[in-house]
Amino acid sequence: MESERESFDLSGPLHLTFVLWDNAYHRMSVAASLVQGVYILERDRQEKREGPNALAPPWWTFFHFQLLRPLVDDVDSSIFGAIYEFRPPSSQSNDTLYRSPRYVIAFRGTLTKSHSVSRDIELDIHFIRQGLHRTSRSEIAIQAVRNMVATVGDSNVWLAGHSLGSAMAMLTGKAMAKNGLFIESFLFNPPFVSAPIERIKHERLKHGIRFAGSVITAGLTIAMQAKQPKDLSVDPFAALSAWVPCLFVNPSDHICSEYIGYFEHRRKMDEIGAGVIERLATQNSLGGLLMSAFGKESEPLHLIPSASLTVNVTPSRNFKEAHGIHQWWKPDLRLENKLYNYK
Repeated sequence: MESERESFDLSGPLHLTFVLWDNAYHRMSVAASLVQGVYILERDRQEKREGPNALAPPWWTFFHFQLLRPLVDDVDSSIFGAIYEFRPPSSQSNDTLYRSPRYVIAFRGTLTKSHSVSRDIELDIHFIRQGLHRTSRSEIAIQAVRNMVATVGDSNVWLAGHSLGSAMAMLTGKAMAKNGLFIESFLFNPPFVSAPIERIKHERLKHGIRFAGSVITAGLTIAMQAKQPKDLSVDPFAALSAWVPCLFVNPSDHICSEYIGYFEHRRKMDEIGAGVIERLATQNSLGGLLMSAFGKESEPLHLIPSASLTVNVTPSRNFKEAHGIHQWWKPDLRLENKLYNYK
């Protein structure tokens, strides 16, 4: 039932009675729970659940966080994000708090409920058309993060998001990174705008398609640079490469699974001596190049230079489970992690 999945006591990570902040699984689970807290904040608002009837608070109070304030969309008044403050009990020693955040800014994804679905889908379309940065919701998000970082510093803040919320967190994280501020980020099922090449089982065919795509993209990039000269000595990806967000993807989720191939293909291109081609291709998308050709400035939000990529290889029963936020705090996950640093 829907309310069962919204209840922390029935579907939350109750097994995490003590958080080891330098443990990757613990950090992932807490970040995912705080994102779920944003989903349930909005559901509480929609269902008019207040006071003791509200289901959202346990998703953060269980881990000793307080809700500082929700982030509200100026178009439909829905809650799309939240700023949390970590308030550990005084009995906890500083040794156990190593790598814990002081504040977490979390963003939810699309809610398929009548109160918010139209605005959320509108933003999904903006993301696909590489225009999320031009929306008022993104402006609210970036300003909230900018204000928090200016007050407490980037090392004391985490970003977290799921699905559309991951795109929002990635947008804000990239905006901060361009100014030399690198925020620890947890991006669950981040959307990747591409044909679902990762679902092809034949490895040689898959690599061939990716190689052809890289050559075409690199060629178009060179052609565009010839028409619109830029300083080629400035590599915008290199400027962002010190920001290493944590991406959490499921190979059965076609919305985010392309990140697996995106980073692996870059490694393979380096191995065969085609790294120069891939360095051009990895920064650009065909859609973005076509939009630029028609005079529309477009930066592909989903393309990033570096990442810590965690893949959940636990079998999923269906797409809903593969794309869901609940998978990321299950106690019996089979996870594979790789670090990709842009060179």
